[in-house]
Amino acid sequence: MLKQTFQQKLLQKLSPQQIQLMKLLQVPTIELEQRIKEELEANPALDEGREETDEDFENSDIQEDFEERNEAVEEFDISDYFDDDTPDYKTGVRNKGVDDDDKQIPLGSGKTFQEALSQQLVMRILSDKQKEVAENLIGNLDDSGYLRRDLNAIVNDMAFSQNIMTTKEELEEVLEVIQQLDPPGVGARDLRECLMIQLRRIENPSWEQALALEVIEDYFEEFSKKHYSKIIKKLELKDEEMLKEAVEEIVKLNPKPGNSMKDTSKTMQHVVPDFIVTTDEDEIKLQLNQRNAPQLKVSKEYREMMKGYAEGQTDKKNKDAVMFVKQKIDSAKWFIDAIKQRQNTLIVTMTAILEHQEEYFLSGDETKLKPMILKDIAEVVNMDISTISRVANSKYVQSPYGTFLLKTFFSESLSTDSGEEVSTREVKKILQDAIDAEDKKKPLTDEKLAKLLKDKGYNIARRTVAKYRELLKIPVARMRKEL
Repeated sequence: MLKQTFQQKLLQKLSPQQIQLMKLLQVPTIELEQRIKEELEANPALDEGREETDEDFENSDIQEDFEERNEAVEEFDISDYFDDDTPDYKTGVRNKGVDDDDKQIPLGSGKTFQEALSQQLVMRILSDKQKEVAENLIGNLDDSGYLRRDLNAIVNDMAFSQNIMTTKEELEEVLEVIQQLDPPGVGARDLRECLMIQLRRIENPSWEQALALEVIEDYFEEFSKKHYSKIIKKLELKDEEMLKEAVEEIVKLNPKPGNSMKDTSKTMQHVVPDFIVTTDEDEIKLQLNQRNAPQLKVSKEYREMMKGYAEGQTDKKNKDAVMFVKQKIDSAKWFIDAIKQRQNTLIVTMTAILEHQEEYFLSGDETKLKPMILKDIAEVVNMDISTISRVANSKYVQSPYGTFLLKTFFSESLSTDSGEEVSTREVKKILQDAIDAEDKKKPLTDEKLAKLLKDKGYNIARRTVAKYRELLKIPVARMRKEL
């Protein structure tokens, strides 16, 4: 049963200006420049350059005329010009949702990995069917250059989707041809096969390379687990130095041949710092990258156009033109205000971070970093945590010690035996230094690392050490072992 009812709700909604600010706040410098260019092209009422001030016209012959023009514009109220019946929606453009993000398709450059392989196929003697099979196999290679799919699945897929009848044996025959293409190792089904392909491609191999091939072919499991003593025993080698030289040859190989063409198939993204931090003795100086502070203004021609329409006749054609001009001027003002608010938010947030991490920025010692979470900065600057998150996740700061993503200065706290709270970043730095200085023949286990940290006063469990080690992308002790 349907019925009509009246309801009163209290909702919190973002204005178009707030949405625009949030979108501008999260983009890095390079994207901001592109966004400004797009806005300048789309809105003729927006212009580059700073707003004219009275200082620009002191002792000038046009000062008086300029003041008269400004007074005329200020006295003119566009709301008096419209009829009361004109709905608000006619003065704005709403062709997408307020929460919709602008999604742009990135432009690639150079040849893709698959295109480079397809071009090499032209030099191979293949039948038409083999060429179709080869193109299909190339299309199934992942970004690393591996064929991860089962050959039987590819046979079925080609039969049902392309009406190409083939067999697993035919696929294997064509796959051998693909594995002869460059870069060496492409078309392998696993790491072992990838390394074997590269070693077999070497002409006149040395004894070290021949031994390396034997290790990969017959003792790959032992090699992958770094059970070197078992390999030495099974191969009856005189000493471990022989195996060490063979392992050095294996390490030179490329485990991901497909990635070797990444630089030619993708555009490079350069890091442009949003903040520049310098130190002068005990003073920290902060500067916002000038590319983040463009000079924008409302077009003088559009202001004069508005004044001309105000003095003209009130016919329908003139009214439509005024509505268009008003919408463009309002849009320009909103955009300029959003850029200014973005600059202010960036400066205020970075200033609070510098004050909190003053000891680090003066010394460059990572162990001086204090525990700091988004909430700490949000409370200082009196902003929402989501706003601080947008700033921290996409902005870079250039300091005397390097260029870093802002979020790397945020970390949780950890208590020491003395009750002092230290940054987890400090613990990770000590952990990294300990692993760098360890004897690679007998690397430190997680238990030994935990004991080392406890001896330094950091109350930390073994599982926490393992967690930090994984965050630092450091393998377990067994995998760090060297001959």
